[in-house]
Amino acid sequence: MWRIRDRATFDELRRSRLRVRHGPISVTFVPDAGTDPPRVAYAVGRRVGTAVVRNRLRRRLRAIVAEQEQAGVLAAGAYLVAVRPEAAVLSFEELKTTVTSAMTRVQQLGSR
Repeated sequence: MWRIRDRATFDELRRSRLRVRHGPISVTFVPDAGTDPPRVAYAVGRRVGTAVVRNRLRRRLRAIVAEQEQAGVLAAGAYLVAVRPEAAVLSFEELKTTVTSAMTRVQQLGSR
């Protein structure tokens, strides 16, 4: 799994209509026909909480997405996982269920 760093990919994500919101999690997806591994970016704004809270949430998100990639669940493409402040109070299992559900739904939209 790679991180998204280039402006062009962020521009594609902004224009993408493949977006799913599930609770406090929003996932945007741009499918890629190539054989590259999935690329993921995380948007955790200051409204979510202090730096400690934001970093803990980002680490949890990375662990959840890495687990999904190892399981072979993620399709090739670029993902943007954005969180609202309510995500900071979710337990790891609730966060995992929410993120997994949102990513599955956005991939289903992309395969249509």
